[in-house]
Amino acid sequence: MNRQRAPLWGAIPANRPVKGSGMDRSGLGWLEWGASRHLPNPSPPIASRMLTSCRYLLGMFLASSVLMMHASRADQPSEGSGDLFPVAKINDFVSQAWEERGVNPAARCDDRQFVRRVYLDLAGRVPTIEESDAFANDTQPDKRAALVDRLLASEDYPQHFADLFDALLMGRTNEGKYKQRANSGWRKYLEDVFRKNRPWDEVAAEVLLARPEDKAKRGAVWFLYERNDQHQAIAEAVAPAFFGIRIECAQCHDHMVVNEIEQAHYWGLVAFFNRSKNAKTKEGLRVAESAIGGFSDFANLEGDSTPNLLTFLGASTVEEPRPAGDAKQEDADDLYATTSEDPANRIPKFSRRQRFVEDVLRDHPLLARSMVNRLWAIMLGRGIVHPFDEMDSVHPPSHPELLDWLATEFAESNYDIRSLVRSLALSDAYQLDSRQPVGVDDPASFAWYLERRLTGEQLARSIQLIAEGKFTNDVELIKQFRQQISDVLLDETVVGVDDTLFLTNGRGLDNYLRSSRDKAGLLAELNGSESHRQRAERLFQSVFLRAPDGDETKAVVDYLNARNDDLPAALQQVLWSMINSAEFQFNH
Repeated sequence: MNRQRAPLWGAIPANRPVKGSGMDRSGLGWLEWGASRHLPNPSPPIASRMLTSCRYLLGMFLASSVLMMHASRADQPSEGSGDLFPVAKINDFVSQAWEERGVNPAARCDDRQFVRRVYLDLAGRVPTIEESDAFANDTQPDKRAALVDRLLASEDYPQHFADLFDALLMGRTNEGKYKQRANSGWRKYLEDVFRKNRPWDEVAAEVLLARPEDKAKRGAVWFLYERNDQHQAIAEAVAPAFFGIRIECAQCHDHMVVNEIEQAHYWGLVAFFNRSKNAKTKEGLRVAESAIGGFSDFANLEGDSTPNLLTFLGASTVEEPRPAGDAKQEDADDLYATTSEDPANRIPKFSRRQRFVEDVLRDHPLLARSMVNRLWAIMLGRGIVHPFDEMDSVHPPSHPELLDWLATEFAESNYDIRSLVRSLALSDAYQLDSRQPVGVDDPASFAWYLERRLTGEQLARSIQLIAEGKFTNDVELIKQFRQQISDVLLDETVVGVDDTLFLTNGRGLDNYLRSSRDKAGLLAELNGSESHRQRAERLFQSVFLRAPDGDETKAVVDYLNARNDDLPAALQQVLWSMINSAEFQFNH
């Protein structure tokens, strides 16, 4: 008996609470003020909005037709001038929504806020005192645009975005897997993607086809290779990574809430990859593909069995003749376009992965929409669709016209990541103060800058820069932080217990700061200062990029006076407490 499905016009709306700032804190009592300084008040749950599956699919198909109209484009990636995504247009969409909702946004952030914020978001670290001062003292009217351009042209940018997209595409893991990702060339591949501003659609195709001819791009194979022939795991990774949707709930039945995601889509996506198998060849790691097999049926909870076809959400079914009954297929050479002594190097004439790239991925509207939404979330704290990897009918966009326009422009721009990031960094919404305006409760309005916990890599690099006065990419410190600090783009800003215990009770940070006393860095400089007042001022400038107020100066001076018997240890403890404050650990 077939299960009765919910009607397309009756999709269940989402009610996702968005928790406000909060952080379990421990450390020196007199520095407790630092843990919540400058962070907005907690936000109430987001008001839910309804969007039916039929409207969702209609919008997707309309977007697809627009993308097809602009499929012809230049072969070379854009240099990222920013003109491709006019900032004024982004501002118009957001300000119009403020006006319609009666929202008065926060004031524009000051230069000190902006320089710290944009360094963290584009370079993955805080600025030095010198960098912060130089920007604050610059009198040029276009200095914010100039800074954004300089950071996007720096080596910090591809390194930081490779950090982010390694976590987003592959997930957090253990140090052994991180080493494998580096040795396979995956890490270098990601850095090259952002350094060369490669078109996102080409990157997605390379990763999912996993047959790069260019040696410099062989790291792309690792996305599939790390899943180790687990074809369901591959499908469950591909859907959010390149389409911004989650399909796990459709494994055993059509999705119970998201009507447009069917069980056939889950198993269809599996089928596109179920002829793939990891192999090691003379040329290196390879994801081989057979020309036969992979025909199966799937059953729903009622036991009804259905042939597993090559199909996915929003795309036509790819036709492939199926063997009759239990007929056995022969893996003959004439089924392959290329032959080789090593079977792993053969390429099928009918390649399921290639058909997926050509018939499903190419020009699929969710490819552009999901990347635009993800980049918006990276820069502004949450996606236009939230959560950023659930772009379905249950999670409507907060600014639908803006998302449509950005997705269309992104495809027309040759999927230019750098240009889009540039425009987002210069938008009014990005440059707002992080203090929540009175009477404005909905974070989806983007009426204030949404504070975010720093990633493990951002924390590690920033701590090293502060402690040593330079950035040397301390591998051990990054190893510890990226394994212990929570994932990127969290749904909430509450710091987990494990994260807090790692920073406050773990030995990693404490041992690092103790060892830095012997280096020509901040603690050595502070130990040689003439007065505790000078030490307090230098600490605040180094960690918070601002001067301390009277109470803060007094708190530090009083503590150091009480610890004159062991000043180096006391200075380390003050620095440790400031690093453990929310003012340092959040981008705001």
